[in-house]
Amino acid sequence: MKRIFVLSSLVAGYFLNAQSIGNSPYGAYGIGDVKYDNTVDINSMGGITTAYIWDFNNNFNFRNPAANTNLELTTLKVEGTNENNYYKSDFNNINSTKHSTYLSNITIAFPISKKVKFGLGYQPYSSKSYNIVTSDALESSQQPTDQVTAVHHFHGEGTLNTVQAALSYQINSQFAVGLRSNFYFGKLYDIEEVAFTGAELTSGYANSYRIQSFNFTLGTTYQKKLANDHKLTVGATYTFGNTGTMKNTYTNSTYYYLLGETKAYETIIEEKTTYDKKFLPQEGSLGVGYGKDAKWFIGTQVDYKKGETFNFLGQALNYQDSYRYSVGGWYLPNFNNFRSYFSRVIYRYGAYYEKGNLQINGTNINKYAVTAGVTLPFEKSNINRMNSIDLGIELGKRGTLDNNLIRQNFINLRVGINFADKWFGKRLYN
Repeated sequence: MKRIFVLSSLVAGYFLNAQSIGNSPYGAYGIGDVKYDNTVDINSMGGITTAYIWDFNNNFNFRNPAANTNLELTTLKVEGTNENNYYKSDFNNINSTKHSTYLSNITIAFPISKKVKFGLGYQPYSSKSYNIVTSDALESSQQPTDQVTAVHHFHGEGTLNTVQAALSYQINSQFAVGLRSNFYFGKLYDIEEVAFTGAELTSGYANSYRIQSFNFTLGTTYQKKLANDHKLTVGATYTFGNTGTMKNTYTNSTYYYLLGETKAYETIIEEKTTYDKKFLPQEGSLGVGYGKDAKWFIGTQVDYKKGETFNFLGQALNYQDSYRYSVGGWYLPNFNNFRSYFSRVIYRYGAYYEKGNLQINGTNINKYAVTAGVTLPFEKSNINRMNSIDLGIELGKRGTLDNNLIRQNFINLRVGINFADKWFGKRLYN
């Protein structure tokens, strides 16, 4: 048990020290690049969660807080993500890569009673980390033969985090309901700087966002046991409300740069502060799954996010309604076969397509990927104490080369440790 805690601490320490959340340049818009779900097992199955009730007793589903019928142990998870992004654009023949590693999930969950389960977790929700420079040749009005180059520097950074607390209640053997509260906090920053050749003055258009807000997710599941240990599961979730604000400070100014990045002689042209309460969209999800107890499962779901209007560099940015279609599942050859370790490994698979909420130059920014992963049980684990290491991979594409946009190919690697045991139980003997 001590070795498990030491290993978990080492993993968490490594990812915290290396915390740098990279993302697509499309993350420049709005509240950044939203991470759908950073849990290794969920992501390895294409993101299916709504009708996903884990057959064993060592896992908690935060995406649908009702789907935790079988949790009987206290479970502790520590997980990290390594993102590898490859960008290409026909505009100025751009080719670049970006790699980042960060702590993506910490959760603890346990049963309060046979019918009531509780979970508490942390995840990064969205992030910005971009630095883009473009240049345009302009013709001088005084000397038509002279050319002036306008240089635009776009830069953004910051992370929006979320802490989740979820409660599940099993109404009867088939129906369950759940509630999850989500607390969002963090700071985000965007700036566009414009400079011209032959002029030392720089124009800056900056947005800073300070966010502290709650919203809530309701979930429900129905699971019907069928003949020969088969089962049918249906689930639904709805995320609503937004109690809290995003403080947005927009500044339009001119200034000079001294040595390095030191600003001097800044003149404020315009500065205004606004408060937004509709920056977190309403969300809904519907899923269905079919499987055989302790053997295999396959599920599919559709997710919906309502579009919102967002202030970005002094202008209104309209998010579209977005949809995500996912399919995935898992397969376990034979967990009781202790002669063959790989018969006890859980194999995961999935894929998804996402119609994004961004439309740039009349082009939708969509995303799709295939996923896979394994759950590797520790040597002495049994079906009632499934301690494991989870590994996952995600390969996909976002965006397009059309209309001088950027195509992003990505390979994301995930690793996590799941330790489960009986805690908080009453002692039978002193």
